[in-house]
Amino acid sequence: MIVERGTRGKLGKYFNLNDALIVTLKISGTATYDFCCFGVDANDKLSDDRYMIFYNQLSSPNGEIVGTEISNGMNFSVKLNDLPQTIQKLVFTASIDGNGTMGEISRHEILIGNELSANFGGGDFQQEKAITSLEIYRKNGEWRFNVVARGFNGGLDALLAFYGGEQADEISTTEPEKISPPNNPPAPKKISLEKKISEGAPKLISLVKPLKVELEKRNLLDVVARVALVLDISGSMSGSYYDGTVQEIVNKILPVAVQFDDDGELDFWYYGSRCERRPSVNMKNYEKAVPRTWEDLMSKLGYGNNEPVVMREVVDEYETSDLPAYVVFVTDGGISKTAQIKQLLIDASYLPIFWQFVGVSGSGYGILKDLDSMSGRYVDNANFFALDDFRSVPNNELYSRLLNEFPAWLKACKSNGVFDGSAKNNRSTPPSEKSFGDKIKGIFGF
Repeated sequence: MIVERGTRGKLGKYFNLNDALIVTLKISGTATYDFCCFGVDANDKLSDDRYMIFYNQLSSPNGEIVGTEISNGMNFSVKLNDLPQTIQKLVFTASIDGNGTMGEISRHEILIGNELSANFGGGDFQQEKAITSLEIYRKNGEWRFNVVARGFNGGLDALLAFYGGEQADEISTTEPEKISPPNNPPAPKKISLEKKISEGAPKLISLVKPLKVELEKRNLLDVVARVALVLDISGSMSGSYYDGTVQEIVNKILPVAVQFDDDGELDFWYYGSRCERRPSVNMKNYEKAVPRTWEDLMSKLGYGNNEPVVMREVVDEYETSDLPAYVVFVTDGGISKTAQIKQLLIDASYLPIFWQFVGVSGSGYGILKDLDSMSGRYVDNANFFALDDFRSVPNNELYSRLLNEFPAWLKACKSNGVFDGSAKNNRSTPPSEKSFGDKIKGIFGF
């Protein structure tokens, strides 16, 4: 039977669990792939690393899990009923050893015995370096399965760090990289996000767990950054203001700022034909971020779309920042100032600014849909995705998409001199005495 992503079921319905169950993972592609089974406890942690089965350790202590390397993959022979009670879940993963992404694979095949199979292609993933393929877990005394098939940033070392194992020399000669700007002192230990939100904005507590899961997957828990939200308030956005979508956007972005920014502040702009910076949003005032008289603000700022005018203000704010800036830019489309937006992104690619564009209930996204193929930038500094209905998207999926490309940008900036300012020396035009923001103003006559 062919199953799809997200399929769950009882294994006893299909198999005699007194016999060994064979799980097979295969990937066809141009990279080198590693396959692994993590036996984790009730806290999803690898508390006994003898139950990590991979190319350098092919059997658990008593042979309950045995791995066999095959062409393009690995077979795992699992005696579920022989596993100790400390092992509550088996997580089957695939990761890339070296260069490449899971978006480039031809095919990923998951087989459970001779009864269940699932197939995925590169289009089912993006820039991730690993995939959580399958989970087999205990529930109410029974063994069940979940076809996860979700991408995971980082390779085998990042997966190991996520499940709480200790790095061994056989796996990698370096520890998982903590992504943070160079030349900054180590960040002080943070108060937990749960504690901050539960005390400051308890209505948002349900957002913490899905956000933390995605932060942990991407090694972003220790990142310190400024966070900004730019909201379209053009005339075509009226419906999203009326039905509460815009306030929901504020609600769901605020925990990101609480996590990344030591002050827990969300820098905030509205834009239409003109733009206006508003007071920073925090846990005390977030419910008032969208004014009751938003129609008056819409009228004040005009009813059109002028992305460059607000992008310039964002550049002015962060071009000399000592911290990276993560900018969530929300629009319903109608993008027309293609040349100006492109040039702004090219010029800003030398600066510590990452642009996460999000389309909400709109169309006509123009150049934003072509960001992945945009040439001329020093580093890839922008990403875009569109949502038909922001409020109906599961929180884990939303945060996964919001944070998907941010880690790769941080890493590129760290190695290319963006954080220490030396990247500006690599611009095609010589530096002038004017600020970088003034240079951009001059280009477009602002």
